This record gives sequence, C-alpha cells and structure tokens, in this order.
Amino acid sequence: MARYDPKTAEPRQQARWQGANAFAAPVADDGRPTCYVLEMFPYPSGNIHMGHARNYVMGDVVARFKRARGFAVLHPMGWDAFGMPAENAAMERGVHPKAWTYDNIANMRAQLKLLGLSLDWSREFATCDPAYYGKQQAWFLKLFERGLVYRKDAVVNWDPVDNTVLANEQVIDGRGWRSGALVEKRKLTQWFLRITDYADDLIDGLKTLDRWPDKVRLMQENWIGKSRGATLWWEIAEAPAFLPAAPGDEANPARDPIEVYTTRPDTLFGASFLALAADHPLTRAIAAHRPEVAAFVAECARSGTSEADLEKAEKLGVDLGVRVCHPFDPARTVPVWAANFVLSTYGTGAIFGCPAHDQRDLDFARKYSLPVLPVVRPEGAGDDFAVADEAWVGPGKLFNSAFLDGLEVEAAKAEAIARVEAAGQGKGATVYRLRDWGVSRQRYWGCPIPIIHCDSCGAVRVPDAQLPVELPEDVTFDVPGNPLDRHPTWKHVKCPSCGADAVRETDTLDTFVDSSWYFARFADPTAAEPIGAEAANRWLPVDQYIGGVEHAVLHLHSARFLRRALSDAGLMEVREPFAGLFTQGMVVHETYRRADGAWVEPTDVEILTEGGVRRARQLSTGEAVTIGDIEKMSKSKKNVVAPAEILDTHGVDAGRLFVLSDSPPERDVQWTPGGLEGAGRFVQRVWTLFDGHEPDRPGDRAADEALRRETHKAIRAVTEGVEGFRFNSAIAKLYAFVAVVRDHESASGPTRAEALSALARLIAPFTPHLAEEGWTRLGMEGMVLDAPWPVYDPALAADDEVVLPIQVNGKRRAEIRVARGLEPSQVEALVLADETVKAKLEGQAIRKVVVVKDRIVNLVVA
Repeated sequence: MARYDPKTAEPRQQARWQGANAFAAPVADDGRPTCYVLEMFPYPSGNIHMGHARNYVMGDVVARFKRARGFAVLHPMGWDAFGMPAENAAMERGVHPKAWTYDNIANMRAQLKLLGLSLDWSREFATCDPAYYGKQQAWFLKLFERGLVYRKDAVVNWDPVDNTVLANEQVIDGRGWRSGALVEKRKLTQWFLRITDYADDLIDGLKTLDRWPDKVRLMQENWIGKSRGATLWWEIAEAPAFLPAAPGDEANPARDPIEVYTTRPDTLFGASFLALAADHPLTRAIAAHRPEVAAFVAECARSGTSEADLEKAEKLGVDLGVRVCHPFDPARTVPVWAANFVLSTYGTGAIFGCPAHDQRDLDFARKYSLPVLPVVRPEGAGDDFAVADEAWVGPGKLFNSAFLDGLEVEAAKAEAIARVEAAGQGKGATVYRLRDWGVSRQRYWGCPIPIIHCDSCGAVRVPDAQLPVELPEDVTFDVPGNPLDRHPTWKHVKCPSCGADAVRETDTLDTFVDSSWYFARFADPTAAEPIGAEAANRWLPVDQYIGGVEHAVLHLHSARFLRRALSDAGLMEVREPFAGLFTQGMVVHETYRRADGAWVEPTDVEILTEGGVRRARQLSTGEAVTIGDIEKMSKSKKNVVAPAEILDTHGVDAGRLFVLSDSPPERDVQWTPGGLEGAGRFVQRVWTLFDGHEPDRPGDRAADEALRRETHKAIRAVTEGVEGFRFNSAIAKLYAFVAVVRDHESASGPTRAEALSALARLIAPFTPHLAEEGWTRLGMEGMVLDAPWPVYDPALAADDEVVLPIQVNGKRRAEIRVARGLEPSQVEALVLADETVKAKLEGQAIRKVVVVKDRIVNLVVA
C-alpha cells in the first residue's frame, strides 16, 4: 500500500475546494436553515502559529459539521487592522503603517489557507479599509445625532511613550500594555459613547445567553456592577484654615458636605474614617497647600489604574486634616483620608471605611492604627465578637448599632436608608461600576472621528457625501505625538454649517470600536448602508462565536452595547450579537534560552534524555540551552510552531488533530513533538483502511452485525461530541473506531464500505484533506464536503451495558456495570452482592433501595 503523503494531498484538496468555490455562503435565502460561525478575527501582526490555529480550527469543525447537517453556513474571515503596533513599526523600521499592515495580512492569509479552513474569503475585509471604516463613521454620526456620542473633559490613562489614551484594561501593573511605560493620569477632552444608558438592558440580556459560559456572564455582570445602596452627606466639622470658609464656593467646593455612596449602610455605626480618591476635589484643594498630599496625589497618578491593580497594591493613604460628622450622630466625628484604593470613577469617589466588615478597609485601618469596631456578628457570636486580620463579610445580626441592633443585614440596610432619608442626610440610590466608553485615541492609525470643530458652530458632523473621511498617507513618525495633529493640510477644512475656517477632529477611534460591529458587516460586506438589514436579519445573531476568555469583558461588552445602540438607530433588529460563545484554551510550548538570555526557537533545539534527565542544545550552534517554563505561544519568546512547519513534517491534518485531541477545548494544550507524531501515525492508520479497502470481499455475518453496531455507536458518540464541544472525546472515539474497523477483518466488503463511508464523513471536520482523499479512494461521488452527515440507528447505537453510580444516602460511593434494561429487582440483587458496596456500607442497615432504571441506585441506610 502507498503511504499517505500530506504534502501532495493537502494542496490537491484545497485546490478542489477553491475551484468549486465550496465555502461561499449563499447570498440569497436558499431554504436551508442558517448557521453563522465566527472566530474572533486576528490582528495582522505578521504570522500565524498553531496557538492561533487552534481557535480557527475549532470554528472550522463546527462550520463543516453544520454544513454536513444541512445548514447554509456563513464562516468569514477578516482583520482587526488598526492600532499602535503598526505605528511602532513605522517608527522602528521606517515603513508606512498601511504598507506594514497589508504586507502582514497577505502573509497571514497565506498561512491560514494552509490550514484548510472552510472560510468564505469573498467576504474578507480589514478594519483599516476605507470601505469599512467609512461605514463605521456613518453609524457613528447616527449615534451622534441621537445623543449617544458626546465630548467632555475626563481624567484618562496616558501612555507617555505611545502618546495615547489607554483603557483601564490596557494598563497592566501601572504600565501601558504595549509600551511598558509607566502610565500617567491626565485630563483631556475626549469623545464618549453613552454605554451607561444601556446598563440595565445589558444586565437583563445576560439572562437570555444560555449558551455562554457562566463565568463570562458573571464577569460581564460584575463589570457593569449594579448595586443598590445609599448616598450619604457627611458634614465637615473641622477643616484646615487655608480652605475657603463659605460652602458652595464654585472655585473650590471643599467646604461642601462630602457625598459618599455605599452598598453597606447597615455598617454605618462601624465607620472609623472616610477615604477620598486622589483626584477628588477636596484632595486636590488640600494638595495645593500641603506638599505631602501633593506627592501622594502624584504617586497615585503613576500607579495602576484598574480595579485589579488597586486590589493587589498595598493600601496607602494620607490624613487630610479634615473631620466629618457621622450621619446618625453629629456629635461623633471621623477623620478624612485620601487613599490609593478609592476610584473617582465609581460612586462619588469617596467611601466610608468600616474596617471590621471590609478587608480593604481593615488592611488600611491596621496600617494607620485606625479604630476597628464590629457591628455585624455571625450566628452564635456574643457581644465580645472581634476581628483580627480577616474582616467578617458574611451574614449576621447587627450590634453596637443603636436602633439597628438585632436586625439581619438586609433589614438593617433598609432601615438605615429609611433613617437617613427621614433625617435629610442621604437617600437610597442605585449606582453602576460601568462608565461611559471613552473612544478617543491620540494616534494616526485608526478610524478618523468624522467631526469638524468650528469656533462659531461647535462640533459639526461631516456631511454624508464626504464620507469616508480617509487618513492622509503623507505623514511622518519622526517625532512623538499624533501625525494628524501636525499635518499641514489634512485637518484644515471649511465648516459645513457656516463655511468659516474650521479643523477636523484629529483623534481617532479606539480599535475596540472597530471590532464591536465587524460581524454584522460580514453579513453583507458590500451593502450601501453600514449594515445590510436583510442579510443581517437572516444571519445574525452569530450562532457560534469562539475566542479567548481575555476578551470576556471589554470586547464582548462593547459589542453587546453597540448592537443595542444600532438596533435603536434602526440599522438592524437583533439585539444580542452572539447566541453561543465558547472560550478556548491556549496552545502552550516549552521555552528555551541560551546562556546570554536570548530565546531559541523550538525548531533549532534538540532534546536529549540521559538517565531520565532532559537536556537541550541549540542545533545551529551546538550550545547548551536551558529548558524553561511551558508558556503560551508567543513571538517574543520564540516558542511558536507555524503551520508551514507542520506541513513539512506530518501534514496540517495531523496538526489540526493534535490541537483538538490532547485536552478539552476549553483548556490549554501543550504542543509536543511526540503528540504531533502520534496524530501523524493515526492519519496513516486511517489511510491504510481507505487504501486497502476491498469492496467485493466476502465476510462473516456475525462480524458484519458487530461492525455495523460499532459503526452506529461511533456515529452517535462523535455527533454528540461535536455538538457538545467535546472535540477531544469525539476524536478519542474515532481512534477507538479505527481500531475496531481494523480488528473486524472478517466483515464483508459492503459492511466495511458502510463503516469506512461513515468514517470519512466523521473525520471530515477534523482532518478534511484526509477525509476527501479517503472518500475518493472509496469510489464515492463528489466531495465528502457535500456529503450528508451520517445518521445512527438508536437501536444499533445503544450500549449493551451501562455504568450505574451507587449512592449511599445521596453521596456517590461506588459504581457497578450491568446489562442495559435490567429490572430494578435484578439490579438490586447485583448491587447488594457487590464487594465494594458491602465495604462502603460498613455494616450499616439498609432501609431502602431506590433504582432508577439504567441511571442510578441510591441506598438509604440507618
């Protein structure tokens, strides 16, 4: 038999698919049900590696499976192509961002095509195409007209190296996510989208997303952060003499009551301090007179800005020399501090600290020797209940709290709100952690914001006839800053309203805007409107969206908001963009380093094992290298494997098979040469079955019946595996089925043909090139791509045995394998005779035996 040669087979089958335009989604409704499969599109950084490939291959499995099940499938690809890396490349290499981006796209497109993905390339676009971002500008103006776009001064995260604003999520440990520079706080005039208008709708919509991971829905809900509590006014009792005495002074409102929002008004009697954000008006007013406060404010401006950063950071503060009156007892005062863990973007930028019942407050209080007074005691605790190093945040009853004593927490919250409202010291309130979306970025390589600034008319929309507002290509990157701002002509225009001299907006849109609607454009990428309504209503929502969990908040949240905003603007009907979401694990690989610290690529490393100890050396130099940690594939650490390298060894199908088979798809998979070789051997075993098939071979009736049953069991198991996103389980069944077919040598030619026909169709989503070659070798007509998915007979697919879990008083203690369909009395006899079950009972008397046929057994013991 001839050995399977992927180097010739894979290009041959890809040419067949391309010649047949096999993956083009139908433009018009052809009567089939639709299925939209989409992977989060890539940034064109230069190369695709098998870490990326796992994401796309998973989507390809779903797309091919749905096609075989009779669906019209939309499976497109595009490029998230704007952003700072292109500008950095322009500065470092002296190339234009556009040239760098499109060169990378061409390279990565070729690499993706090696993977044999069933992509509709006719719908491809990049977000830096004027045809795409011109439509983005069009819907931006529609939202501008509806009041969902506005401009205001805001404190932002400023990257002093990339010279642009960063979202909180783009600040890692106080540094810019790309430049690594220490981020600063600055006040700039920025453009915003009113995402907060949709906060409740976004929360309610999560309840309908039953095909999303629970953890992602929880992350989204926490990000929105809806909370019910109270806003309280704390009157200033003592303040530094340098502050103005008159309350309500517009120039310096530092003598006004301090407004605090809290979700725990029940703990007010445990308050021992107020803490203000570093940029709170009162903090700034005092910082102007006290150098130590000014230094603290400056340090906070340089520290991490995300809530995750603040949670990890040491809790620091400075006493502002102010005391305020307690809302329930004006004779009692507490000090006011500025603290690094208080955000001006949440609530009012001021909190009251109850150290006994908030860990953050407790850490702060212990550091600065502030009082810790418990006011909620857990069940069973007495009046002497105290906390040490861990705050009590659980349920309990109030004590040390005057009129709240004896109430449960929720009742105490309600009573506290009622009392402060009656006293005019506060009011019940609902607040959100969510803030409006700042979309301004001070850079060139992004979508121009289609606004013109006129001294007389203010911010004026660019007329529709002038869209798209295209980026000028004659820009330079020889000095820091935004090239659009210093371009000699581009920004100078006439006001569309009055005709006076005016200037264009030189900020460009955050790239998360580009990726928040691209899936809708894929439905009809040539539509005159931003979103082709008929096509969008036919294809959307995306039936299966696949991507990394790192996008669980920002990207998915932005996309969900924009769907609602565009729906309300009449551009589409669908409000939730993604019906199903799957967050895949990463492909990881060992890292290798030379003595000088330089990273070494896996292809330049030889692994030697002596005495059970693994060593490595660099092939090109012979130098010993250190085997490092197993980490996510990344160019920076050179631990990547490219599709082209797989093609040169075992073939792309083997690579596809390995990244899907080695672990569940939601978990990481470690790339190893041994694992790839094992997948390559399986490919050869499958080909041996196809190539050695003898259609006229006589056989044994019993063997035919046995093989037919195994074939239908395999169809059921693989079908359920793909439907349940258990690709590794489906592939494990395929491995077992191939062994079964090889073992049933006495089965007849027609029965084996039935099994092999099913096998070709079952492996097609995973190893499509091999499946096509096998389909042809079996003498089947057309392509396996167009063949219907095999259907199993439930009677033939039923297992002869079942494994029954044995519970003792509701807790699983053992299991037993029995023939399927046994009566409860028969099962009971087998269970009571089982030695393992006897040992678990330890002589306890059995009061009752409950048998759920073919499902479970529960023993009730005394």
